[in-house]
Amino acid sequence: MVDAQGLIDTAPLSPIRERTNTLEHALSKRPEPKDLLDRGILHAPPGVPAVVQLKQHELEKSMAKDALKTHLAKRPEKETLVQRNILSASSAAPQIQAHQKELERSMLEDSLKDKLAHRPQPAEVIEKGILNADEDPTK
Repeated sequence: MVDAQGLIDTAPLSPIRERTNTLEHALSKRPEPKDLLDRGILHAPPGVPAVVQLKQHELEKSMAKDALKTHLAKRPEKETLVQRNILSASSAAPQIQAHQKELERSMLEDSLKDKLAHRPQPAEVIEKGILNADEDPTK
């Protein structure tokens, strides 16, 4: 078809037919229900009524809730976790506990170094009768 300016109209003859082809193309690319199930988009196979799907979802949710309650009921008390050295007995904020632990370790290290620096010589220990002469660590 030619318009008043002499240009040729390149529009398709039937826009409905073009849209139909687009729909057919989109439907041909549509994923299979099994793929949608595997990806977690569908929750039940096709053909299962929505009411059944809803009840199944509610049942799964209820079962998860019950399992969580059971695990929480069996959870050990804080005192037990402190005794097992799983939790810190400190009342400091969690952000500070790491620094507190590091400081305690540093203080223990300094104390050990001090005690090692002031320990008696092996001869002194043998003289006091703590070690026998045959247990001398220098020989």
